[in-house]
Amino acid sequence: MGTRLVKYELKDVSEPNLMRDIFPYDSVCRIIFDDRFPERKPAKRFWITDTTFRDGQQARPPYTVKQIVDIYKFLSKLGGPNGIIRQSEFFIYTDKDRKAVEECLELGYEFPEITAWIRAVKEDFRLVKEMGLKETGILTSASDYHIFLKLKKTRKQIMDEYLGVVKAALDAGVTPRCHLEDATRADVYGFCIPFIQELTKLREESGIPIKVRICDTMGYGVPWPDTELPRSVPKWVRAVIDEGGTPEELVEWHGHNDFHKVLTNAVCAWFYGCSAANGTLLGIGERTGNPPVEALIIEYISLTGNDSGIDTTVITEIARYYEKEIGYKIPSNYPFVGSDFNVTRAGIHADGIMKNEEIYNIFDTGKILNRPIGVAVTDKSGLAGVAYWFNNYFGLDEQEKVDKKHPGIAKIYEWVVEQYKGDRTSAITTEELLDQGCKHLPEFCDRRRGER
Repeated sequence: MGTRLVKYELKDVSEPNLMRDIFPYDSVCRIIFDDRFPERKPAKRFWITDTTFRDGQQARPPYTVKQIVDIYKFLSKLGGPNGIIRQSEFFIYTDKDRKAVEECLELGYEFPEITAWIRAVKEDFRLVKEMGLKETGILTSASDYHIFLKLKKTRKQIMDEYLGVVKAALDAGVTPRCHLEDATRADVYGFCIPFIQELTKLREESGIPIKVRICDTMGYGVPWPDTELPRSVPKWVRAVIDEGGTPEELVEWHGHNDFHKVLTNAVCAWFYGCSAANGTLLGIGERTGNPPVEALIIEYISLTGNDSGIDTTVITEIARYYEKEIGYKIPSNYPFVGSDFNVTRAGIHADGIMKNEEIYNIFDTGKILNRPIGVAVTDKSGLAGVAYWFNNYFGLDEQEKVDKKHPGIAKIYEWVVEQYKGDRTSAITTEELLDQGCKHLPEFCDRRRGER
């Protein structure tokens, strides 16, 4: 090899290693520590890749062609001209899939670059070439759970097959991206690193970049550096780079949220040298989903201190599109996009917001997300919550604002409390509050008539 690496030989075992000490199926899986810490080497440059139209469509009814094109436009606008959302992968098997790819290509956007996803089958490259795409993901399942139990083959047989498919990609002039499915249950040094070293050899011989996507298919990855492989995200990333010989710009992390670590793991991968973190809009993906692209965007800005041309207000546009055009119900408390993510119901919080919204708002959500902080009125809102609601709804300036000590506010809050003495559990609606405002704050009646 051109790169000087310690050579790891394939361990072609006769029986699958299911790592029962870590993954006892009849109990919760174990996290084992070895007290060995890999060096933290953050990627020099890092970015986001998208799988909304591939993994995302495995978890919901398929998008229409129009919806795919619309969402692709949102992704391009969100990621900005510098390509912070670098690529987006598409299925290409059906007529509808190919129609969506064609219409997105016709837009002529530089970012995100459109890539494909195929099975580890040589014939599928014909589809990639016909679509005029330069890169494709290839499913290269890595664990013995897949090699022995699903594919019914040996490690040697499956590695030879994968390498044959990669060579076919190189012969076709297509950049292959090898998806190491179920990597966090795989034998890293007995199968994965020997395979990656062979990919390194092919990359150096061909001059074509071969990418490695580490797939935490079952969400077993953990962000702690002193955890044993195969569950340690830091050790996995460093192994691909240091022992596998893959440059950091060709390494990608793809996670799932089965154990609520999906975003943390993706950011951890950036910290240890992985350039690309793969995600989906709103985190929609197979089973528990993937890293939410919008959350990765916020993390990127937080880590770099630079928005790099990102338009964060598009996050709110995307959320509204999903709810109004696609009919997807976003949980109301979902960060950044849920209807109530920056809405408080607690009276003491509303009182603080009236004094200074920074006390109970994560950042200027009005500026950054085009989502001003709000208050939902319930029996827990207190006088301050009711006063804030009216001031916020009508956009009153400091001179016009009604104080929580106003007798009209007291009357309205008395009415609110009365509503919850029965079986009511829902928040007071806008119309109800406006009706009460007309009764007890007559000046608001004029404002209400003016907005009609």
